[in-house]
Amino acid sequence: MRTALTDLVGVRHPVVQTGMGWVAGPRLVSATANAGALGILASATMTVPELRAAVREVRARTRAPFGVNLRADAGDAAERVRIVIEEGVRVASFALAPSRELIARLKDAGVLVIPSVGARRHAEKVAAWGADAVLVQGGEGGGHTGEVATTVLLPQVVDAVDIPVIAAGGFHDGRGLVAALALGACGVAMGTRFLLTSDSTVPDPVKERYLAASVRDVTVTTKVDGLPHRMLRTDLVTALERSGRPAALLRAVRHAAAFRKRSGLRWSQLVRDGLALRRGKELSWSQVLLAANTPMMLRAAMVEGRPDLGVMASGQVAGLIEDLPSCAELVERIMAEAGATLGRLPVAPAGVAAPPERSGRRC
Repeated sequence: MRTALTDLVGVRHPVVQTGMGWVAGPRLVSATANAGALGILASATMTVPELRAAVREVRARTRAPFGVNLRADAGDAAERVRIVIEEGVRVASFALAPSRELIARLKDAGVLVIPSVGARRHAEKVAAWGADAVLVQGGEGGGHTGEVATTVLLPQVVDAVDIPVIAAGGFHDGRGLVAALALGACGVAMGTRFLLTSDSTVPDPVKERYLAASVRDVTVTTKVDGLPHRMLRTDLVTALERSGRPAALLRAVRHAAAFRKRSGLRWSQLVRDGLALRRGKELSWSQVLLAANTPMMLRAAMVEGRPDLGVMASGQVAGLIEDLPSCAELVERIMAEAGATLGRLPVAPAGVAAPPERSGRRC
């Protein structure tokens, strides 16, 4: 299936595996790339040396294109961008909008820039700054999320920009891919579905918790880091929602100290990152402090296999997923189902012309 996404990036299939912290490591990314989709390496939970080593490990495992997800507001963002450029990474993706200058630096080096957005105005901004494509996540998506459903947000963005649009939030199969294409997207991005594969390094007991979840077991809470965060409902999440602000802030301080020790960052660097986060998302100082909870609470579940001590970010599609295929099996299944779905669509009646392509962009 050829779309503007496959042409742009050079992958065989219009499917993207998102850069999930602690989850999207070299094994998952390379397995995705070898399956013909675009794998995105998560760098925010890596040190700078770990990032370079991870990029080289992916390169040793695959010759296919892949990407790296970056935090544009991180104090060491420039150093991480330098690694992406030096190592010849094909795609740089961003959870927060990168600056015009950062986009220009990457593009001048031949790196494709694909920011993630949750609103039409953000898509318009990064498109005007030169982004090559944009990933749009609706409220169904896991992790930090918004309130607007993908089926509402996606057409808004497609109508607003003239660059390829990738749809995220609520996708896990070929039918979803066809639906996204019908709404004007050039492909789909999935996190939870790739987390639940045999190539994912998430511990098996944690995967079993995801597989056992129903759609109603996926909730949105602000009690982890002060921002709307979609995750599995667990006893820990319920306890967090019942805890008072002093206990929450004390827990955040402990997690900030633990993350500083593991990452090797100085307190001054953490403070600078907090200031950038506060400006970028218009947070209170309490929310900035609470943000320290996220990386360590995710690590407890995704790395240490302790869902009783950590949180499990999840899209709503977790309630629909029942198996753990390999990435190759998953991508092959999605594309076969997409082809079958397209084959079942009714043909336009005689005399009814197909709608013209919009903005000269083929998706």
